[in-house]
Order: sequence, then C-alpha cells, then structure tokens
Amino acid sequence: MKNAGEKAMAARAEIFKALGHPARLTMVAAMGEGERCVCELRERVGLDMSTVSKHLSVLHAAGLVERDRRGKQIFYSLRLPCTLGFLECVDRALKERER
Repeated sequence: MKNAGEKAMAARAEIFKALGHPARLTMVAAMGEGERCVCELRERVGLDMSTVSKHLSVLHAAGLVERDRRGKQIFYSLRLPCTLGFLECVDRALKERER
C-alpha cells in the first residue's frame, strides 16, 4: 500500500506524462493564449480530429485543462495556467544546456 508521499509522487508523474508529447505541449501553449475550440487545436498541431481528441482527453484526465461544450463545439482552456510558468522554466533550462 502506498503512503501519502508515494501517492503524491505518482499523481505528479501522471501530470508529467500528460505533458510528455509534443502535440499536447503545443495545445497547452495555444490554450495559454486563450480558450480554443477543438478545430483550432487540430489546425495548430496538424493532426486528425480523433488524435487531437485523444490528446485532449489525456490533458483533461490529468486535470490540466477544462472543457466547455457549446452546442456541437467543445472549447478547452487551461485549468492550471501555472503550467505555462513551468514550461518557461523548462525553456530556460534548455537554453542553459545549449551554452
């Protein structure tokens, strides 16, 4: 049985897994600019609708995004805007590594 610390680490790992795909990172960055419909995200990543929906489901299950259905369209937004700060931190680390 996992203790509270192990459960917290496993939960963190799930969030990192959700961010572990270039298409999902692209979608998170797009949502950082504001709410996006699935069709906009599909255009941004250049993947078919089914694949985009699967990626969005992963982000939603991890608690990173929320969705709002309006008629036949679904709009997604960042539930945790602080994710963008984390990505900026990663970008700084990558720049440092290049030196």
